Amino acid sequence: MWGIASFTGRAGEPSDSIVAALRAQDHLYTLTLRGPDEDALEVIDSIVAVHSAAEIDAWVGYIVRPEVAIISTTVTEAGYRLDADWNPRADDAVVASDLAALASGTGSLESPLALIAHALEQRRLVGGGPLTVMPCDNMPDNGALVRAGLLAFASAVGLELQEWIEENVSFVSTSVDRITPRFSDDDLDLPHAHGLDDAVPVVTEPFINWILQGDFAAGRPAWETAGAEFVADLEPFENRKLWLLNGAHTAMAGFSRLRGCATVADASADPASRELVEAFWSEARRHLPVGVRAEEYCTALWERFENPRIAHSLAQIAEDSATKLGVRAAPVALAELDAGRTAEGCARVIAAWAAAMIAGQGQRDSRQADIDAAVASNDATRALVAVVSPTLAARAGFVELVDGALAC
Repeated sequence: MWGIASFTGRAGEPSDSIVAALRAQDHLYTLTLRGPDEDALEVIDSIVAVHSAAEIDAWVGYIVRPEVAIISTTVTEAGYRLDADWNPRADDAVVASDLAALASGTGSLESPLALIAHALEQRRLVGGGPLTVMPCDNMPDNGALVRAGLLAFASAVGLELQEWIEENVSFVSTSVDRITPRFSDDDLDLPHAHGLDDAVPVVTEPFINWILQGDFAAGRPAWETAGAEFVADLEPFENRKLWLLNGAHTAMAGFSRLRGCATVADASADPASRELVEAFWSEARRHLPVGVRAEEYCTALWERFENPRIAHSLAQIAEDSATKLGVRAAPVALAELDAGRTAEGCARVIAAWAAAMIAGQGQRDSRQADIDAAVASNDATRALVAVVSPTLAARAGFVELVDGALAC
């Protein structure tokens, strides 16, 4: 029998209110599949306990138990606090504090990989046995990324923990494809229409695609019975989702907001936004294998984007765009340049973001200090492209292409 002990990503409000609400309703919540015309609702009962990120003792208490087999994470690109080489960010105050706390064995921890490293050290000490770390994030090769980052944080604890992780912890890479907008107060009305009282409902689109690669060191649920796919090579599917779905979202978040669009559905109805996305997609599809059916996937994406009953906010998507562009647009641009093409579609996507930054219309971003310095520099375009990808900024002609797109 499998169950999930869930921890919030942050302590304090609004996370504490969600914890209290879930506990008050026996950890049950409703999932509404919101189609273009109607809803389908089900009650989810897989969570058996829920905790705040501040409950460190409870967190460690679970991880030391030998029957705990999987640590699953859902973290934003910026939330792991890693640099481009998958090392803890040297300029991050939280990272510095966490590394010092891990090294001394005292003090509080905040970043997700530091918390995992601390708990795994306690599991090692009590002989808790092997387990699997399974990130479900919008990052390429997320299993390898988390492995590298976790080992780096573990180095602050000591070599014994690093060696134990290498011998006992497996890392599974995943691609999770489903559009789930941020919670809105309007969502509270949906369960009531079905005779249910739910303080923390989740509303999502009907489409779902979950693909996994890797071995589970201590077993796993039979997720394939619910439609999950296990593959030997996740990368093509991962790139399909990151470039086509997430890349289009980030393109709209930069370009379409400046045109007065508030949601993905709004942007999908805007001809100029669609043309920008199609130009980017035409470049991205060239670097995807036939087996992922990219053309078919893009056709289905427009249908998903156009769903008027999914209010996916472009302002929400725009958060941390600097990091997102580095994994959603920069790889396509570099592949196009390596193939001898201009990467004009990618340049227009990055230019749209740069225009928003120069206009002071950015959203919350962990790279804000870098963005501000770039905007204030003598060559703002080149500096902003370098924030996204230093490699791309150094490629001949690309910055000029971005500059040209900014002038249009």
